[in-house]
Amino acid sequence: QVQLVESGGSLVQAGGSLALSCVASSGTFSSYVVSWFRQAPGKEREFVAAVSWNGVHSHYADSAAGRFTISRDNAKNTVLLQMSSLKPEDTAVYYCAARAGWEMNRKISDYDYWGQGTQVTVSS
Repeated sequence: QVQLVESGGSLVQAGGSLALSCVASSGTFSSYVVSWFRQAPGKEREFVAAVSWNGVHSHYADSAAGRFTISRDNAKNTVLLQMSSLKPEDTAVYYCAARAGWEMNRKISDYDYWGQGTQVTVSS
């Protein structure tokens, strides 16, 4: 069982930056792929970024590529999502999710563990 806790969400102006953190309770955290998803009001939850178990590999949704960076520190059971050049359309609740294995899937149903989410609001 893995418990995930996100933090770092805030209100920020367009063009600004923000860093989200996801901390896991499990000591086996390093064996999990971790991803960030987001859900805007009235929209479906969507994939944002994923990082491999060892932090070497990552990939991003088109909307995040070039602006967001995902990284992890397994010694601290932490995954970060650094966001820059934020846009109003980035406004959403951001969730981290973990899945056992090595495949960095984008499907919500492939993830076993979820955090409670953290709100990011980007004002224009």
